[in-house]
Amino acid sequence: MNQLTPNAVRQIYDGVGEDPTLSNPVVQVINIKKLPMQSADSTERFRFIISDGKHFMQAMLSTQLNDLVQSGRLTKNAVIRMTKYICNAIQNRCIAIVLGAEVLAVTDRIGEPVTIEPSVVGAAPAASAAAPVAQPAPQPRTSIPTPAIPPNHVGLGQVAGPNDPADLQPISSLNPYQNRWTIRARVLSKSDIRTWKNARGEGQLFNVTLLDESGEIRGTAFRDQVDRLYPLLEENKVYYISRARVNVAKSQYSTVQNGYELTFEAGTECANASAVPAIRFNFVKIGDLMSVEKDQIIDVIGVAKETQELTQIITKTQQRPLNKREIALVDDSNHVVRLTLWGAQAESFNGAGEPIIACKGARVGDFQGRSLSVLSSSILSLNPDVPETHRLRGWYDTGGRNASFNGFSGGAGGMTSGGNRRQEIKTFEQVKNENLGMGEKPDYFTVKGAVMAMRDSSMYYPACPGENCNKKVTEESDGSWYCEKCQRNFGSPEYRYILSICVSDISGQEWLQCFNDIGTQLIGKTATELHALTMADDSATKAAVKGPQFKSYLFRCRAKQETYNEVQRVRYSIIEAAPVEPVAYSKQLLEQIQRYA
Repeated sequence: MNQLTPNAVRQIYDGVGEDPTLSNPVVQVINIKKLPMQSADSTERFRFIISDGKHFMQAMLSTQLNDLVQSGRLTKNAVIRMTKYICNAIQNRCIAIVLGAEVLAVTDRIGEPVTIEPSVVGAAPAASAAAPVAQPAPQPRTSIPTPAIPPNHVGLGQVAGPNDPADLQPISSLNPYQNRWTIRARVLSKSDIRTWKNARGEGQLFNVTLLDESGEIRGTAFRDQVDRLYPLLEENKVYYISRARVNVAKSQYSTVQNGYELTFEAGTECANASAVPAIRFNFVKIGDLMSVEKDQIIDVIGVAKETQELTQIITKTQQRPLNKREIALVDDSNHVVRLTLWGAQAESFNGAGEPIIACKGARVGDFQGRSLSVLSSSILSLNPDVPETHRLRGWYDTGGRNASFNGFSGGAGGMTSGGNRRQEIKTFEQVKNENLGMGEKPDYFTVKGAVMAMRDSSMYYPACPGENCNKKVTEESDGSWYCEKCQRNFGSPEYRYILSICVSDISGQEWLQCFNDIGTQLIGKTATELHALTMADDSATKAAVKGPQFKSYLFRCRAKQETYNEVQRVRYSIIEAAPVEPVAYSKQLLEQIQRYA
């Protein structure tokens, strides 16, 4: 039988950490309960009660440990070793937040523990509801003294210095259940101020990435707090930060490796502090980028062999100019990749002297096989004082400068002989399991499937034949066709496809939407030709529509969640299609197998 740590609950509750046995206290879980979820997409949370055989107290399980409950390992009467924990004062009660735990065994209940809370007397709660106990009437003029609840304290956490606040916490221990905490963190990056405007209003915001010894976290300031905090928080400086709201992170907006994020509010406090460790990297070799999935966030380091001139593009969403600069990045794997800088980073970058660039949080793209893009949350360092910088500089200066470098355009990211992008092929089941299309931006994937059916109603529409219009036109009483956008009448429309086809693969089937170019490719006729055929011979039209049936294609698809009649669903659209060529397809499968070997 596992021996529980004597007086562990008392010492956890009182914040006594001198006892060496308390670094990994062994306790028993005598009850566990799943909390109601705030929304359908919120994370499950579990509350439980820990006991040392003499006393018990309330505890919460960190969401990172949910799999212990979901897998059935952590159950009622389980004996656990708490490898990392903190205690928070919540509604005048001390709650232990378990951040690390090992399940040792499941036994009968050990001892007859009573609550550690001084205001409640009784045994540990039973599995069934107990009869209510009569409480004495409150005395309005009498103040019952309550014990002083210790400030938030950490098991195996950050070591506070002599001048640090008493409630100093490591970033890794922050969670929404805390109400008193302070972190000491370095501002790794600070975004530009951005504005938004939608149906709910308008405003401004900026983000910072914060780092301490335990990890990193993203912080965001909105509206009035932007004016207050933007000039205060400077990159690469260290601050004490407290009284910010801790929320569950929205992964679609952040690349920071933390399940939580901070929102700076009117009461948020920021003050200068002493230094903490600098940026920590986990570099991926340029030559290994083919093994990294598209849209993954990585750290990379290389020599800026070539730096292009500053150019400008117009953004699609806001139609505003955005500066851009491209860099040819190389390393000692003898590979080269294009790294794209945007906005202020593109303007200020100076590639003179072929500097070493270390980028934390670059996004992997598939343009020309593999490419890298610097995000607003990315951290760009020139010639950082890390071992990889000195190694690369030595290699480059002693012969690497004259080496031949391989690109990725001929690799798995290039074009097959059938014309389709050689993305990793996914099944419809994988697409749904990975929730593609559920984020703010669309997702793209490639699927190999056969056309099973095509809806033969509303296959095309009469479109404006005017240049760059394609809007639907309406027939007038005189037989002409009127375009509301162009404010013109035309003798005849140009018909354009808007097809819905059922595609099947090895995991199931899905209805995909495609438009004019793909429809013309699949059916072999333009929509105008098919309309004329329909007017002359309906049976010939049916034969043309059945032409693609049971033929296999590689479909490059776009997935995006849309709302129709107040119902949200993911719409899949074909943006590229190519017949399956057995030789090229077999080579692609072999490459995919080798990457996972």
